[in-house]
Amino acid sequence: MFHAMKFLLWLILLALCWPLALAALVLYPIAWVVLLPFRLIGITVDGLFAFIKALFLLPARILGGRI
Repeated sequence: MFHAMKFLLWLILLALCWPLALAALVLYPIAWVVLLPFRLIGITVDGLFAFIKALFLLPARILGGRI
């Protein structure tokens, strides 16, 4: 549904200002490729924080199961 809404907004932009719509169509993949390393860094940092959280909560989980 979200992709359909983006497509409809792009069609409205195409009707209002076709050069801007074509520029957006060309520049969107370029921006996606440029921002991809930042997404990968975000996924890595999120995984690192989840690992640290699990490491700190491990003793509580071990003791919590016995009490």
